[in-house]
Amino acid sequence: MRGLNKVTLIGNLGKDPELQSLEENIQVAKFSLATTETYKDKAGNSRADTEWHTVVLWRNMATLAAKYLKKGSMIYLEGKIKTRSYDDKEGNKRYVTEIIGDSFIMLDKPDELHP
Repeated sequence: MRGLNKVTLIGNLGKDPELQSLEENIQVAKFSLATTETYKDKAGNSRADTEWHTVVLWRNMATLAAKYLKKGSMIYLEGKIKTRSYDDKEGNKRYVTEIIGDSFIMLDKPDELHP
């Protein structure tokens, strides 16, 4: 049986996308995305839990994100979850979990894009 690695998120950007150009002019954009769940607790009070995700977009999607998205933009994002490791300056192994975006749709109203 084959596995499935699929993530679907709707949230708001926590910062403007950071665009970098790698070897052979390959573009990569990174930004944080906040997703918030609201619910009522036992006392009937409204509560909200916010989860922060690190999103990575490649090539044309990275360029589009840098051009059209900004802090606060609401998007629908599809992608996959990826965990990678690296050694820090002290030689300790660190792990980073990111969402590698396959596609996104801007959900802001047109007048919210360019006030």
